Formats: sequence, C-alpha cells, structure tokens
Amino acid sequence: MSFITYEQAGAIVTLTLNAPQKRNAIGTREDCDAVVDACRRIERDDTVRCVILTGADPAFCSGGDLKGMRDKTGMMAGHGPADMRQNYRRGIQNIPLALYELNVPTIAAVNGPAIGAGLDLACMCDMRVASERAIFAESFVRVGIVPGDGGAWLLPRVVGNSVAAEMSFTGDPLNAEQARAVGLVSQVVPHEALMDAARTLAARVAKNPPGVLRMTKRLLREGQHASLATLLEMSAAFQAIAHETEDHREAVSAMLEKREPRFTGR
Repeated sequence: MSFITYEQAGAIVTLTLNAPQKRNAIGTREDCDAVVDACRRIERDDTVRCVILTGADPAFCSGGDLKGMRDKTGMMAGHGPADMRQNYRRGIQNIPLALYELNVPTIAAVNGPAIGAGLDLACMCDMRVASERAIFAESFVRVGIVPGDGGAWLLPRVVGNSVAAEMSFTGDPLNAEQARAVGLVSQVVPHEALMDAARTLAARVAKNPPGVLRMTKRLLREGQHASLATLLEMSAAFQAIAHETEDHREAVSAMLEKREPRFTGR
C-alpha cells in the first residue's frame, strides 16, 4: 500500500497520507519518495490547478516515527552523525523541496494532529484549513531533536518569529482555534465538513487561469526573500507574458460581457 494516494477530480488533485495505523508518521525513505513522486506527477500535469493535502483519519501527520528513532530503523538507520545527516538530506528534506516549490497552489486540510514534521508539512502548503479536531505542535524539542525538515524556516513565515519561537522552544500544542488566532490556519470547520471546505476553497482557486495561478504563486514565493526592486522586475516580466495570453483576453471579455469566463490555459 502506498504511503500516499493520488486522486484527481477535474483540475483539483487530492493527496492523502495513507498510513492511519501509524498516524501517518513519516518513517522511511520510501514514505518521503512517495510524497516527492506525487509532487513530480503534479508538476508534469498542466491540467492541475490546485492541490489538497490531507491525512487518513485519525491524524494529519504525527511527524517522525518514534519507534524508528529508538530502534535506529527506517529513515533513522545508520551509524553515527554522518549517516544521520545523509538520511535527512536524502529523505525527508526532499519533501519541502518538492511540496513547497510546487508551481500550483496547495491547501493543507488538517484533519487531526499535525505534530513535528506533520506541522511543517502543513506549513509547506500555501493555505491551511482545519478540522475542529486538529492539533498543531512544533514538538521536536520534546524528543530532544531540532526541526530537521525546514521547520525553522517555514514556521516563522507562517506565524511570525515570536509565535514560532514560543512553539519551537516549548513544544506546546495549539488547538484549532488557537491556530486560527495566530494565523496558522484560515478556517476551522466541523470535522465532517473539512474536505467539503477544502474542496470549496480549491474550486475558488481552480476557476482562475492556470498560467496566472502559477506565476502568482512564484511571485509570492520569491517575495519572501527578494528585494522589492527584484520582485518588481520579475512582476513586470510575468505581466508581459500574462497580457499576451488567451486567458487574459477571455477574462477581460467575460467581465465586460458579464458572463463566466472559460479558461483554457493558453
């Protein structure tokens, strides 16, 4: 059974972490490769306009495999610091490089605990909606390790430095409403309504021109570290491309004619 399932309905792909017996913990290099392969499949498919990432109940992702850490098995196998460094570099660190850098917008539908690497996985997505059962914790310190998957870079960009520091230094969990209060999630909904809420949000995104969605996401990503002058130059170049697309002409025509646009991706 694959660690992740891939379902496509129209322009929306739903990825589901599918190891509920271990609360969707990421424990092996194969688990990491499954997530990366799903991202690469999305990148090759120009029909995809939005992605939802969720977990098979009862958890979103409980982080790393504690038994594997204790027994030095799976992704934790090896002898000494050099092996462990390579395990991270060749394993879980490939997930943020693939998921965070996806060109299409992404939504984390957090259905339950998102702990350690599970929280960081949610932060790799552009948007987050939560079930009332969701719990969030940057809990690496509680098991005597540091965020090894980019969490120290991701979390401050979502909740700000002060909240990220408090979560990282204490390991204390936030419930869904607390997560919304600090901006970690934008919506909290009843558990049974979570996927409907995520699909509704995805549909609102996916109705827009796919090329423009990809360029807008790239600008948002680059804006996190580029200077204003650099981002303005990139924006001008992207805008020049957008103005010459059929989708731009269709969008303007539809607005003037007071009808729904029909975008083709050209």
